[in-house]
Amino acid sequence: MFNRRSLLGAASLAAVSKAAMAALPEPVIQTSPDTQAPLVPPTGRPYNPVVTLNGWTAPWRMNAGVKEFHLVAEPVVREMAPGFTAKLWGYNGQSPGPTIEVVEGDRVRIYVTNRLPEPTSMHWHGQRLPNGMDGVTGLTQPAIPPGKTWVYEFIARRPGTFMYHPHADEMVQMAMGMMGLWITHPKAKHPHIDEVDRDYAFLLNAYDIEPGSAVPRIMTMLDFNLWSWNSRIFPGIAPLVASQGDRVRIRVGNLTMTNHPMHIHGHEFTVTGTDGGPVPRTARWPEVTTDVAVGQMRQLEFTADEEGDWAFHCHKAHHTMNAMGHGVPTMLGVDASDLEGKIRKLVPGYMAMGQTGMHEMTEMSMPGPANTAPMMAGDGPFGAIGMGGMFSVLKVRRGLRRGDYADPGWFQHPPGTLAREVGDAPPAAVAPEASVSPGGVEVQVRKPGGHAGHEGH
Repeated sequence: MFNRRSLLGAASLAAVSKAAMAALPEPVIQTSPDTQAPLVPPTGRPYNPVVTLNGWTAPWRMNAGVKEFHLVAEPVVREMAPGFTAKLWGYNGQSPGPTIEVVEGDRVRIYVTNRLPEPTSMHWHGQRLPNGMDGVTGLTQPAIPPGKTWVYEFIARRPGTFMYHPHADEMVQMAMGMMGLWITHPKAKHPHIDEVDRDYAFLLNAYDIEPGSAVPRIMTMLDFNLWSWNSRIFPGIAPLVASQGDRVRIRVGNLTMTNHPMHIHGHEFTVTGTDGGPVPRTARWPEVTTDVAVGQMRQLEFTADEEGDWAFHCHKAHHTMNAMGHGVPTMLGVDASDLEGKIRKLVPGYMAMGQTGMHEMTEMSMPGPANTAPMMAGDGPFGAIGMGGMFSVLKVRRGLRRGDYADPGWFQHPPGTLAREVGDAPPAAVAPEASVSPGGVEVQVRKPGGHAGHEGH
């Protein structure tokens, strides 16, 4: 899954001196889009590690009491879904880059090597740190030139969920996928931070990639066509697996150009933290949907007490579709049979779509340009799921071992708990009995045969 490669012989790093590179921690490169198991802390203070959905945690080394990491900014190829890849920019072989996990109070040193064709920088979103470590090109530091390595060092002063991303030509670099997660665990028991059994994390990002191409259109401001979690789109997004009764935390960060109302089925959650810190218990309330605005982090926590396969998705309807075409006309109610025959004379195999809705798109594998994600894809136990983009499944099962994140397959519904067909017509409704209104007020009652009448009392 990972490829530890020596940077000394990498031709694209020729501008970096061998002596300097030999002193750096060896970067770990992700070569698989699968969710990696949590990284158990090798040394130092223990913590409950996070699971980065379709990603991984960066290893680190101790050097005289300092935790050292190495991030390499470089062009990457990301498999966004099976059969569909994108040419992005990221860190350590993937977009987003590896999740950095530290403990409150740790002194952290991060080396950033630039293998991009243009200058970059690194901003540590949400961190309290010296101004000169904030990573804003031209304001707090010069840009990092191509082929050079810079170092950032500061103390992780407060626990929470944070991000990292460039503040250099960020319209291009973030549109190309340059971002990553940073998790700071509390050093001791915290009054507003609970222990959890499963701790998931992912970033929301979006791209505009034309059908048949692989490079995002970096000038797009609003009309994105691929809405993703950690640069993956459903059905390429891994499920979130939990044992029944587990306390689950989901950390969601938003680096798209719009807000995302995140909605979970079958459970209620509370927002227990933001990138500003943990939320006091007196300020929380139950929700099934919470909005994550641009540049925000949200921590959602709940007890996975309902067994089953529960949808978890952005509740903006178009954000659960792939390869959206914003210029597609609405064909509902249009009889295109005559037009279809004429077009087939020019375009053999043409099919008119959308006259009764778009559900047929979920059940048909129509040929398209190479390297194009289908609009709606993914099969469930009862047929086409009809969702794409920002969608996954919370899979709650009894008796899963702690640390078992394997997909348990589809849920087997107990007898009598599955919606079913009842025949051609539903049973006749039972008419309600007349009610008596206090105070002698006239009320309307439903008469036998379905006619309404009035009675005075």
